[in-house]
Amino acid sequence: MTWRRIVARTLSECSALRTGVVGCHCGFRILLYHAVGTRLKHDSYGISIDPLLFERHMQILAQLEDAEVVGLRRPEPGSAPLRVAITFDDGYKDNLHVAAPILLKYGMPFTVFATVSYVRSRAPEYLTPEELRELAGFPGATIGSHGVSHLPLADCDEVTVWHELEESRRFLEEAIGRPVQAVAYPHGSTDRRVANVARRAGYLLGVCSRFDINHDRRDPLLLCRTEVVASDSERVFRQKLCGAWDWCRWRAQDPATTEGQSA
Repeated sequence: MTWRRIVARTLSECSALRTGVVGCHCGFRILLYHAVGTRLKHDSYGISIDPLLFERHMQILAQLEDAEVVGLRRPEPGSAPLRVAITFDDGYKDNLHVAAPILLKYGMPFTVFATVSYVRSRAPEYLTPEELRELAGFPGATIGSHGVSHLPLADCDEVTVWHELEESRRFLEEAIGRPVQAVAYPHGSTDRRVANVARRAGYLLGVCSRFDINHDRRDPLLLCRTEVVASDSERVFRQKLCGAWDWCRWRAQDPATTEGQSA
């Protein structure tokens, strides 16, 4: 574990002492996973989580009082203290063969954001177009876009951003035979300019990788997510659900307040 992670966990443990007294924050929390069980090359960050640990996370969610697991949607006011959505980035094959059966077991909806170039590559770790269609047919499953080439969109000119968002939506809709209305910005790289292009390209929802919970005033094209990684024990997972890691949002500027480069 790097010194940065040690510091992050220490700060989060201190935050958990406070949040543990009052319980989970109210609002809409979106969880960000990647792979579940696939052995990935150069995975120094730990984005592939052990399937047994993933299922334990889902058990914790299922048993959490005063919380509701929902599909990806606009934040909305309501009586439940916490709403939770489950998402996956990149489009790994294990999302279909490992994660989906666990989620179906607990009756939990989920969204998989697929990168078109990965799907087209037919590399063994990624979903094929046929598998995407199969996954889209599962109860509670939704397919979203993760761009064409996994580029950091906030660094791209508007023509490139449009291509990445419009082409990926069109390809995925043809592959699964249903509308694609949500996008996850690759690398979490977005700003208001990118979100506006996404809106013009036909998306209703957009998610980044900035830690935080979402309230009903949040722009639905710039929703925050809470990333879960392989080293997140059951205790750390509970901390993240309850907001103990939301301090991480200060490490990067909120894309909702960033206009980005001009066209």
